[in-house]
Amino acid sequence: MAVGLRLIQRVSATRAFARVAPHVVPALDRTVHRLTRGRVLPSARMLPGLVLTARGARTGQPRVTPLACVPEADGTWLLIGSNFGRPGHPAWTANLLAHPDAEVSWRGESLPVRARLLAGEERAEAWRTALAFWPPYAAYQARVEREIRLFRLTRTGRH
Repeated sequence: MAVGLRLIQRVSATRAFARVAPHVVPALDRTVHRLTRGRVLPSARMLPGLVLTARGARTGQPRVTPLACVPEADGTWLLIGSNFGRPGHPAWTANLLAHPDAEVSWRGESLPVRARLLAGEERAEAWRTALAFWPPYAAYQARVEREIRLFRLTRTGRH
C-alpha cells in the first residue's frame, strides 16, 4: 500500500477529520461535479465515488449527495452510512429508507437504481468488504453507538 494512502486513511479516521470533512468534502464534490457536468468528482481521487440523487424523506424533493462507494463485481454498489463517525445517521440514509428508488451519477453516466438496507449475514459480509476496502470505517463504527447503515444499490430499468 502506498505511503500516501496509509496517511490519508489515518487522517480520515480522526475526530478532527469527522468535524471538518462533512462540511468541506460534499460541497466541493457537488460544485466540481456540477461544473464539469458529471465528469469529475474530487473525492473519487481517493475512493470511488458517485453522486446520489434521492427524494427527501420528508419533503420528497430531490437531494443530491456525493458519496464514497464500494463498487461490486456484479455492477452493484455498497453505500456506507458512516457519517464520518458522527453520532447520527446521515440524512441520505433516511431518504433511501423512505424512497428506495433513486439515481446515481457514476463515471459521468446517470443510472436509475434501487437501494436496499442490508441486515443479518448479508450486512456482515458487506461490512467485511467495506472494511477491507477502506479500514477507517472501523474507527467510525467504534466512535458511535448506532449500527452504521449499509445499502446495496442495484440498477433498475426505470427512467
